[in-house]
Amino acid sequence: MAKEVLNLTKETMEDAVAVGLTLVDFWADWCGPCKMLAPILQELYEERGDFKLAKVNIDKEQELAEGFAIQSVPTVVLFRDGKAELAAVGVRGKATYEEMLDANFNAQE
Repeated sequence: MAKEVLNLTKETMEDAVAVGLTLVDFWADWCGPCKMLAPILQELYEERGDFKLAKVNIDKEQELAEGFAIQSVPTVVLFRDGKAELAAVGVRGKATYEEMLDANFNAQE
């Protein structure tokens, strides 16, 4: 059974990223690369149990996208305890997102 991916809004964003590590995928329906990235993030999410995965549709949540200065999609932002730590723009390999997560785990120790 697939793990649930959170769909964030400006009302739910703050609480969703407040505790632990959360990868937030800023995306759009019309974005081909966003569609290529989704299964990569889902696979990583299914393999690891150490972070939350969330999505923000920039067309529906323009205020959120502007607030995080999202210039291009897809953009994946890693939040640790409510603070944006790292970002990756464009489609990257799974290893990039693993490194983002691992770097933040090591910083907590």
